[in-house]
Amino acid sequence: MTQEYTAHSVTDGGEDPRTGSRVRVLLDRWRGDPGIWRRGIVLALLAVVVALLMIFHAQIPNTIGNLGSLTETFLPWFGVFVPLILVLALVRRSATALIAVLLPAVVWVNLFGGLLTDKSGGGGDLMVVTHNVNADNPDPAGTARKLAESGADVVALEELKAGAVPTYVEALAGTYKYHSVQGTVGLWSKYPMTGTEPVDIRLGWVRAMRSTVNTPDGRVAVYVAHLPSVRVKLHAGFTANQRDKSADALGEAIADESLSQVILLGDLNGTMNDRSLNAVTSQMRSTQGAAGHGYGFSWPASFPLARIDQIMVKGVEPTSSWTLPETDSDHLPIAARVQLG
Repeated sequence: MTQEYTAHSVTDGGEDPRTGSRVRVLLDRWRGDPGIWRRGIVLALLAVVVALLMIFHAQIPNTIGNLGSLTETFLPWFGVFVPLILVLALVRRSATALIAVLLPAVVWVNLFGGLLTDKSGGGGDLMVVTHNVNADNPDPAGTARKLAESGADVVALEELKAGAVPTYVEALAGTYKYHSVQGTVGLWSKYPMTGTEPVDIRLGWVRAMRSTVNTPDGRVAVYVAHLPSVRVKLHAGFTANQRDKSADALGEAIADESLSQVILLGDLNGTMNDRSLNAVTSQMRSTQGAAGHGYGFSWPASFPLARIDQIMVKGVEPTSSWTLPETDSDHLPIAARVQLG
């Protein structure tokens, strides 16, 4: 009996000949297109510019509106240009743009690809949390309860409104036996705190503090800081002069710390990429960078674009780092586990 094979039969290798034909037709069309290398020059130039900005971001000057710091704050988002240029290159049928887009893709992966992997591990003998609770938080008690339920051993709060402090103290009292509020920042701990004092970050009022937390695994110096806010203004650019001066002062205080184990918790109003925070970031490690999963963006809470809230350590080993669920603040709380000793 004779068996017929239609045009829709698959080949011996299991490949549908129609699929192969479509690919061949597309390739033939591109090969026979005389404009394939001429089209998309602008897209190719855009790809090169994006790559150069990522490679040489440290050379972008801060003298004009702190443009360098502004670029570094949102540097990870430059990766969005890669799929955008890729799609446009395909639509334009531009071989030049398709090749050029490889440059920013490689640079971005080299700079930020490591953040896409999960570096968190088990263990850790101390869990810490920091949260800018927002001075206008409509439910401070609810926010405090959520933080206490996280299981943290140490909790740092920033942007504490004087009138709301008693509410936070009462809501956290059942979980944290020890606490101290200095100006607009506070620290709550399950373990005894000694040597607690404000830290002068050259503002004229208190937005930073230091305390020794005496854990079962050793003493650790815990700093809490809320650096001044930055603003993006049309006439002045990225204004951050006061933030930068306070970062320098905070870096000096941490450099002079006598204890070998140091943890910094707070809202630094800047990312780890921002050169203006070098006084701090050059001597400490980000728990998110060392043991986190993803970018860990914390602000704004409704659609996080940057990680301006930080947990940083020196002489301490991070084991995991993550963001906590949203509260009634405009920031997300962030957490980390660390190994002492």
